[in-house]
Amino acid sequence: MALIVQKYGGTSVGNADRIRNVAKRVKAHCDRGDRVVVVVSARSGVTNELIERAKALNPFPDDREMDALLAIGEQETIALTAIAMHALGVPAVSRTGPQAGIITDAAHTRARILDVTGGDLKAQLDAGKVVIVAGFQGISQGGQVTTLGRGGSDLSAIALAWALKADVCQIYTDVDGVYTADPRVVPDARKLDILSCDEMLELASSGSKVMQARSVEFAQKYKVTFEVRSSFNDEPGTIVKDEAPNMEQILIRGVAVDKNQAKITVTDVPDRPGVAATLFSALGEEGIVVDMIIQNIGRGGFANMSFTVGKEDMHRAEKISQKVIKQLGGGKLEVSGDIAKVSAVGVGMRTHAGVAAKFFGALAKANVNILMITTSEIKISVAIDPAQADAAARAVHAAFDLGKA
Repeated sequence: MALIVQKYGGTSVGNADRIRNVAKRVKAHCDRGDRVVVVVSARSGVTNELIERAKALNPFPDDREMDALLAIGEQETIALTAIAMHALGVPAVSRTGPQAGIITDAAHTRARILDVTGGDLKAQLDAGKVVIVAGFQGISQGGQVTTLGRGGSDLSAIALAWALKADVCQIYTDVDGVYTADPRVVPDARKLDILSCDEMLELASSGSKVMQARSVEFAQKYKVTFEVRSSFNDEPGTIVKDEAPNMEQILIRGVAVDKNQAKITVTDVPDRPGVAATLFSALGEEGIVVDMIIQNIGRGGFANMSFTVGKEDMHRAEKISQKVIKQLGGGKLEVSGDIAKVSAVGVGMRTHAGVAAKFFGALAKANVNILMITTSEIKISVAIDPAQADAAARAVHAAFDLGKA
């Protein structure tokens, strides 16, 4: 008998038939004697519909009210899933994120988890019930409903798996696992059986849509092993764990593409110590994550710098940058939402020379122009024209023979 936490994404619970399918999967585990906590997202399309309704009334809705609104999506799903379990004769009870004891800070729409108490989940499990928990949401220490940002249901599931000391954490989605690249872009992309948390984290932060980066970061920090698998078949998925065997022998694990990037360029700002600190501190205080950064050598007492953020943060980053420029005494601002990021990820590149040469050589052969570059121990990323992103991914994937087992 095992304690299992399963998470089902919006596509997996998109309609009544799919919710019944989830209920049947869960019942199969119950029939084997397992105890199950199910974390669900809002049905596919519901969150976007709620956002559209809000913005039809106000283009810039209040963050607190958006949390109150968006939490509805998951609450609908937990009730429907519990009802489907009852129809199969399985005792089940629904719980919201706050009822499950997911305690967060007060940063509405992008809250971070401070603690997970589990609420009465253990008591409900001991009573023989399946517990259906609303992902993506929690409650601040001040008693306000909060949401964890896009993909937050993954984080909810992994956090609950840690808090409950679950034997297994399974992330069910509409894909079979983690691939060496997006199969829709790279036809010969191959499913990976196992990945290290380091590699999964870099792939997630580089645009791979299978997992949210924060959830992988949490799993890495608290050593929660999880499996990404499909809710539409019974095939094994991809195991993500603290360390994967032989990972240093494999040069590159995967290629990720992120077309949800915006570039902001600040020009003609004073070339003196503290300018970059002032700008990026202001962005950080507003919870805006900056990815790639380039600063040119100052000339004539002035400097230029460019950085990238997610498109969803573009307008906020622009307003903050404008404010900082005024504080600095002058400068200009240019904003472009037409940027894509292509990344190659692999723990093996720590100990292998020539990775960068092969990466840039593949892009050169594909006639891809590079706008910005950033690197880490296990990742190389470039900012390019979105029109070239798919071709760039295929070129890099082929150069490192990722289609071969």
